[in-house]
Amino acid sequence: MLHWMDLLNSTMGVAGLMLTTLGLVLSIVCRPLERWTRGYFITNFSIMIVYTLSVTVSNFAVFYSLPFLLKPSVFMESLSSSLLMPLLTVYLLRLCRENLSTSPLFIAVMMLWTVYFALLLFTQFTTVIYSIGADGVYRRGALYPLLLIPPAATMLLNLAGLWRRRRKLTGRQRLALLIYIAAPLLGMVIQMFFYGLLLVAYGTITGALAMFVFILSEQVDMTIRQTRDNAEKEFSLRVLQMRPHFIYNAMTSIYYLIDTDPQTAKEAIRGFSNYLHRNFNAVTKTEQVSFEEELAHTQAYLAVEEARFGNRLQVSYDIPHKRFHLPPLTLEPIVENAVKHGMDPDCDPFRILIRTRALDGGSEITVENNGTDFNPGESNREGVGLSNVRERLALMCSGSLEITQREGGGAIATLWIPAPDQQEKNQYNRPASK
Repeated sequence: MLHWMDLLNSTMGVAGLMLTTLGLVLSIVCRPLERWTRGYFITNFSIMIVYTLSVTVSNFAVFYSLPFLLKPSVFMESLSSSLLMPLLTVYLLRLCRENLSTSPLFIAVMMLWTVYFALLLFTQFTTVIYSIGADGVYRRGALYPLLLIPPAATMLLNLAGLWRRRRKLTGRQRLALLIYIAAPLLGMVIQMFFYGLLLVAYGTITGALAMFVFILSEQVDMTIRQTRDNAEKEFSLRVLQMRPHFIYNAMTSIYYLIDTDPQTAKEAIRGFSNYLHRNFNAVTKTEQVSFEEELAHTQAYLAVEEARFGNRLQVSYDIPHKRFHLPPLTLEPIVENAVKHGMDPDCDPFRILIRTRALDGGSEITVENNGTDFNPGESNREGVGLSNVRERLALMCSGSLEITQREGGGAIATLWIPAPDQQEKNQYNRPASK
């Protein structure tokens, strides 16, 4: 029976060595891990490689009765495993932003580790804790449980420290640390009464890998959230860069209208003020807005342009569907882009048609104009404004923007806004923007 246990321990030791090596490699190459967390896992898995390698060598020595190899491997196995719990204490306190030098938990853990290290050195000169006979057999002594008290107490202290600081940690951090502490602790309790299988080693390896997975997933989510927050801030900075050509042209038109048509100039000023007010409000919003609100912003822009161009700009609406939401600053930049690129003062009146309709799974908005010919291959035709619209749609609602050439001249911009229950699903399977 012992033969099969030794064989199983050796097999599990090799498997554990491979897993801990994999954990070390992933810790080194995994970019989502922040620098300090990466350093912790690199150190942790490096120690565990020494630990599992020592376990494998000691099982090999037991299997082939090599006492000269068994004694140092058992010592290294015990020493390396003892370093893992104090290291976890450091990580826990780091997560909670506590000072190590003044932490009672850290001081108590280091005192326990010092006692354990002293006992481990003591075992090299006595047989009362454990011994390795000339036949290469490992035997527990009468005081063997004494050697398990410091590491068991360290685990319990870490468990109590985790409980006390649970409100400072996220749910996944609490679960990761709990598994890492509980798995080897359970193995140690069982191993005190059942000799043979190295349950502490198995529990430590399992707990460490589980902890790594939970912490990694937590950091990946944090990276995604931070990326989205940064994208939102970037979008806000972009829209704060007001289109200077529009402001200049609007103010110039109002300047000349004051002498020729004061009433129209007043209306243009009112419309321009309304546009600025709505534009500044839209910049500060990070949530979706109602279509009516975005439409009012667009109409404020068009009011200025209509005062400027008069009958040369004609806007019509076919919007029976209004009860939906969309990201702010999506419709207005598309209409502004149409006026900027499509209007030709020497041609027929420039017409814009804004249409909405409800479709299965979402809402569709089209902005159609009869302006100058549109060539989808002209990449410079689409500036920062439309690129910003595409990014906002993709980020905030998994929507899309498609611009195609209109038969007879002009262009058609089509916005797709998925229904709320489809947006999260479509986040990973949304139509590609063109």
